[in-house]
Amino acid sequence: MAPTTPFILKPGRLRAADLAGLGADGRKVALDPAAWSKVEAARRTVEAVIEKGGAVYGVNTGFGALAKTRIPADQVNELQRRLVLSHMAGVGKLLPDRVVRLVMIAKANTLARGHSGVRRIVIETLLALVNAGIIPCIPAKGSVGASGDLAPLAHLTGALIGEGDVRVAGLVMPAAAALRQADIPPVTLGAKEGLSMLNGTQVSAALALDGLAAIDRVFRAALVAGALSLDAAAGSDMPFDPRIQAVRGQPGQEAVAEALRALTADSPIRASHVDCDRVQDPYSLRCMPQVMGAVLDTLRFAAGIVERELNAVSDNPLVFADTGEILSGGNFHAEPVAFAADAAAIALCEIGNMSERRIALLVDAHMSGLPAFLVPEPGLNSGFMIAQITAAALASENKALAHPASVDTIPTTANQEDHVSMATHAARRLSDMAENAAAIVAIELLAAAQGVELRRPLKTSPALQRAMDLIRARVPFWQDDRQMAPDIAAGQDLVTSGEVAALTPLSLFA
Repeated sequence: MAPTTPFILKPGRLRAADLAGLGADGRKVALDPAAWSKVEAARRTVEAVIEKGGAVYGVNTGFGALAKTRIPADQVNELQRRLVLSHMAGVGKLLPDRVVRLVMIAKANTLARGHSGVRRIVIETLLALVNAGIIPCIPAKGSVGASGDLAPLAHLTGALIGEGDVRVAGLVMPAAAALRQADIPPVTLGAKEGLSMLNGTQVSAALALDGLAAIDRVFRAALVAGALSLDAAAGSDMPFDPRIQAVRGQPGQEAVAEALRALTADSPIRASHVDCDRVQDPYSLRCMPQVMGAVLDTLRFAAGIVERELNAVSDNPLVFADTGEILSGGNFHAEPVAFAADAAAIALCEIGNMSERRIALLVDAHMSGLPAFLVPEPGLNSGFMIAQITAAALASENKALAHPASVDTIPTTANQEDHVSMATHAARRLSDMAENAAAIVAIELLAAAQGVELRRPLKTSPALQRAMDLIRARVPFWQDDRQMAPDIAAGQDLVTSGEVAALTPLSLFA
């Protein structure tokens, strides 16, 4: 059920954590009334320029390579309509509704900052669609992340003018019919308004934020899984000592070590082998603060870039009402988002790599001291043998997906747009990678829970016992071989739902 209190949108002051929640919770959104004065001042500037008769890109000229073509005053509105229709050229599966909601709210946020020159009715109609649950059907593919996310934003804008399709409560219908049903008049776009809607990085940034939100759940679940694996493998918590972290001074490392100390505190399993003769654990256990700390720092860096971009004015040209000028620049180039998404992909890849290595450690009787493949009667039973192979396959798939998208570019629009960011698919692949990583972490949770129970009557820490309870409520102890896939699916649901993540407060959305 959606929260009943509307979210007040204060232009330029969106927090990534707040916006990530708005994508899925169906909450209504209202613009801070203080924003309207800047919106209206920018529109007056656009209208003043038109009256003077000067040529301004996107206001009374063609677009891209056709920028030198002057458009007569009586065709300016038609220019905007044709711009939207011609740019509705996306392909592929539709973006999820939660992502499109993020895009719509982010677009309203940037327009309301008062540098885009749109009329009040454009923003009001956009938010009316959000609040009515009318979600434009936006194909996922077709943007190179420069000159903005042109094709996907055109599909969004099409819904405002009654063109294309939308989804309402999951059902696809023509936009014109949905607007009539909701009693929302379609917008007739005026000068510059089509271009203001199409230019911008909101799709790339929303996809990146959606990916980061999924990664956050995986990251936190991986901390829990790693701590549980430590007990299953009878590992040492000495590497989490705060003095070790302090002399290095990496903030993520210190934060992760603190989280691991809290998760493993007062473990009877740990207490049982404090004086054992093992000197050091493998890196996948011992170096969790160093690796996962670096992951955390990288993800927070990426989240900061994405948050700033979601608050940015990224269309073109930009209106500065205080001086009466309209300036052409390149804020639509999504290179910051591309770099952030690539960095997040690399960090996510490492979450899966470390988790898979701990699974491999646990199933190896020589390394873990547990029965082979974590089953009481190995040989007759294969136990977790193939689950580890599944984790390995997913980890390697993520390595391929993590190849930086931002190192690629291809000229478009008759070489007018001769360098592009590829931010859109850099961000879009994050959700696929997060799904893979969630499955890897799920397998680790199952393997670690099995390993802990194989050490009975000893128990794990009180904090980790809560993780055990979550797991065992869905997946029983592995006594004899059975189908593994349903168990993995149940574990993956624990990861993606955030139930395991909730066991540690550490988040990339600091």
